[in-house]
Amino acid sequence: MRALHVITGLGVGGAEQQLRLLLRHLPLTCDVVTLTDPGPVADGLAADGVRVTHLGMAGNRDLTALPRLARLIRRGHYDLVHTHLYRACLYGRIAARLAGVRAVVATEHSLGDLQMEGRPLGAGVRALYLAGERLGRTTVAVSPTVAERLARWGVPGPRITVVPNGIDLARFRFDPALRLRTRAVLGLPEDAFVIGGVGRLAPGKRFDVLLDALARLPRECRLLLVGGGPEESALRRGAVAAGVADRVVFAGERPYAGDGSSGPDLPALTSAMDVLASPSPEEAFGLAVVEALAAGLPVRYTSCPALQDLPPEAAPDNPAAPDALRVPCDPGAYAAALAGVRAAGPGPRAAPQAARHYCITRSAARLMDVYATALAHPAPSSRSPQKAVPS
Repeated sequence: MRALHVITGLGVGGAEQQLRLLLRHLPLTCDVVTLTDPGPVADGLAADGVRVTHLGMAGNRDLTALPRLARLIRRGHYDLVHTHLYRACLYGRIAARLAGVRAVVATEHSLGDLQMEGRPLGAGVRALYLAGERLGRTTVAVSPTVAERLARWGVPGPRITVVPNGIDLARFRFDPALRLRTRAVLGLPEDAFVIGGVGRLAPGKRFDVLLDALARLPRECRLLLVGGGPEESALRRGAVAAGVADRVVFAGERPYAGDGSSGPDLPALTSAMDVLASPSPEEAFGLAVVEALAAGLPVRYTSCPALQDLPPEAAPDNPAAPDALRVPCDPGAYAAALAGVRAAGPGPRAAPQAARHYCITRSAARLMDVYATALAHPAPSSRSPQKAVPS
């Protein structure tokens, strides 16, 4: 089987890094097309031996991308096309149908109740999404919570299947020596209590809450923010205004698996933390929380469908995530919760059952079942796929 994955961009983000991790575990030949921004993840995929093509799409209304993508799909003789993220799902589904591909699968990584990838969920976004969705075979939700949102939006239930995000447990295993080396590189004292925040620096992640919480904690507490995005400048100004600029480290975007040449990668940074704080009030999965649990970190979070949707069998003998507690998205609540973690002192850095439930090999196997089902049925008919394009 030959499969083509189409994604909006390959900068350092959860969906992008999840794609790279999946391709390492899928037992089939896969190529990747990125519509825009090849980014660091494209380099990582290439290093893994994956062929990556940059389509050079100019914007949402660049309709010349459709025939270019359709020709690329046709030349590749792909059996299946798998799309990721809003723009790629729309254009990729149409192009795949134009190219005559019989099996089209899409993964919905980031549908919230109020927004998708930062877009407000208005009538126009919903109409385009549903028009494109009908051109595919299956829509994969990364959590049961996302599956419920898709159904409320109008996607027929039989077309929705859940394949959770996966993590590489071995990569995130706590390493005390790596902890010390990483802290030295970042200029963090060995005895500091380090609060971690991981994710895109965007308003919806509410990292401003952590800045205000840090101002209420002792000076020995530090904040390590991992990620990049449009909110970075505002957060830096907020750190100055809160009087904590000298206690915050902005680590920037960090790959899931680095080569060491550009500084510590994400697993190394989690080893350097003492707790992971995730104040985002709306998530589609909560990958940063699960990765932190895999590193044996205590977690304080506001939204994490990955934990909220855990089936009872995920932990038959003990709590699935004994040190993951929900906290309201409020600076005072986070300050109190983080102070409690600090007072309790360090515990064993072992991954709980909740993290093991999301092992990447399980996710890859479930996705292969989705592919087999999609290939066993002809693609649905459509009179005019060209009508489902962004306005």
